[in-house]
Amino acid sequence: MATDPGDVSLFEKHESNVRLYAEKFPAVFTHGRGAWLYSEDGRKFLDFFCGASALNYGHNPAHAKQRLLDYVTRDGLVHGLDTHTAAKRELLARLHEVVLAPHGLPHKVQFCGPTGTDAVEAALKLARKVTGRQTVVAFTGAFHGMSRGSLSVTGSLRARAAGSVGIQDVVFVPYETGPGGEFDSIGYLERLFADPAGGVGAPAAVIVEPVQVDGGVYPASAAWLRELRALTERWGTLLICDDIQAGVGRTGDFFSFSHAGITPDLITLSKSISGFGLPLSLLLIAPDLDVWQPGEHTGTFRGNQLAFVTATAVLDLWTRPEFTDTVAENARTLQDTLRRLGEARPDITVRGRGMLAGIDVGETERATAIQKHCFEQGLILELCGRDDQVVKLMPPLDIADADLRLGLGIVESAVDAA
Repeated sequence: MATDPGDVSLFEKHESNVRLYAEKFPAVFTHGRGAWLYSEDGRKFLDFFCGASALNYGHNPAHAKQRLLDYVTRDGLVHGLDTHTAAKRELLARLHEVVLAPHGLPHKVQFCGPTGTDAVEAALKLARKVTGRQTVVAFTGAFHGMSRGSLSVTGSLRARAAGSVGIQDVVFVPYETGPGGEFDSIGYLERLFADPAGGVGAPAAVIVEPVQVDGGVYPASAAWLRELRALTERWGTLLICDDIQAGVGRTGDFFSFSHAGITPDLITLSKSISGFGLPLSLLLIAPDLDVWQPGEHTGTFRGNQLAFVTATAVLDLWTRPEFTDTVAENARTLQDTLRRLGEARPDITVRGRGMLAGIDVGETERATAIQKHCFEQGLILELCGRDDQVVKLMPPLDIADADLRLGLGIVESAVDAA
């Protein structure tokens, strides 16, 4: 059926109202390369959204694309459940060599269902199995997924209401900092656990995002993360670090908790772990906690061989100084530029680390106006925070310097215009 370039009537007629980003970015996209997206009607957009951090390496990274094309051309296996495959073996070896061993992580790797929420579900289930306890501590502002278990530890009342999920076996505590200011969450938890009439007792796990992204871009301090790790160790509680959105280099190092020097018991990864936007979800498990029996937690698409191939390919980048140096330089440019913007504009607050930043403008309407202005000027970015009052910037890690500065210039003009 022939349609005019940019025609969206078919989507509006046949697709569910649940779509979100289509309303924010009214274009019909056709292809992407690096930091750029192209639409059917001939427009081009810088992408500072990167698939909600699923595209940390940009669109169609050449190294991974060629590896994928070669694999498909020789009829490489596409679907493998949890059987032994050559593609999985190569990924496990490369992940250990490039990421786990250098970070001092002896963790085993569980391949979960295709998305991040599947890894969170597995982590919660395993923590309860290991400890024999039910209660899990989560933090206000947290986002861990949209399936029932992960939604139970997600703070958003709107998201929980849509899933009809109440509070059951979950205790929410304020994060280290947030819209309400700083809070002694560690002291509060210590007092809560120690009180025989506190109603909680030692929980199975504490699940935390080392950087709360959807909550408004709030990076946890190294000291706070170390205190949290010490607290969980004192009470025999597992520490789950959800690094699905802030991991895989987004904050500079591969893991967003590395600056604290801690070793979580369980680590969830997804989004950019495949390096190509292909579905892949991992749970990293401290060896002594791998008490699963065969088949206790399964998923039809936990063996996405194409994602294994591209994930292995992009791990090569972390062995190349030219890549890591570029990421570090881009992070300095991003953070320094926005820090200066924040210093010049007392009506905004800038937070972030590495290649992740949030501009808190205080009002939903103002943030929406900034997002719209940016889109009209050829820049795609997303909003976050309790009321979508924070403009979120997540450019590709290795974006060209000129493209990064071009996008930041658009953001600055949008802040002024709003």
